[in-house]
Amino acid sequence: MMIRSATVTRDSRETQITATLDLDKSGDVSVATGLPFLDHMLGAWACHGGFGLQLRARGDLDVDPHHLVEDCGIVLGRVIAAALAECGPIRRAGFYSFPMDGSLANVAIDLCGRPNLVWNVPLIGRCLGDLDPFLLKDFFKSLCDNLRATVHVNVPYGDNDHHMLEAIFKAFGRSLQQAVQPVDGDVMSTKGVIDG
Repeated sequence: MMIRSATVTRDSRETQITATLDLDKSGDVSVATGLPFLDHMLGAWACHGGFGLQLRARGDLDVDPHHLVEDCGIVLGRVIAAALAECGPIRRAGFYSFPMDGSLANVAIDLCGRPNLVWNVPLIGRCLGDLDPFLLKDFFKSLCDNLRATVHVNVPYGDNDHHMLEAIFKAFGRSLQQAVQPVDGDVMSTKGVIDG
């Protein structure tokens, strides 16, 4: 079986981030961003996706967490794309509905080569540690743009921001796990190619 792993580094004046991802090696997860809630979410994503993930990030948190959160999305999108670059045909799409106490998150993904994010999440907006929960939409937008994926995130109801966001990350891990499964035959497209 082809090894589906990659390492991506982004180094800017605002952030320094390195991520190594293995799509087929579960249980090997270590995340340190300086934002404990973001670490928790990325760890939940990797765990429920069955992915190996090592991510180290430093940024100008003294200014605002926005740069770091957004750039982590950029790097994660790029490292997923790099891990898939030479792997051949995959299932391409996935969907998962994940319950978290009084919250429910539905996440659908299409690795179609066309970036788009639909985000219907009724966040309350109370800070989670040092993190404004509204920044997670920017994280997913950056991820979609750099993975060139269409992702729909819908939370029909939720009891608090922590549970809604954790359900989203877990559902995203499960739906991506479905989408990256190898398939026999041709590319999963009536056009015969994935836009890119």
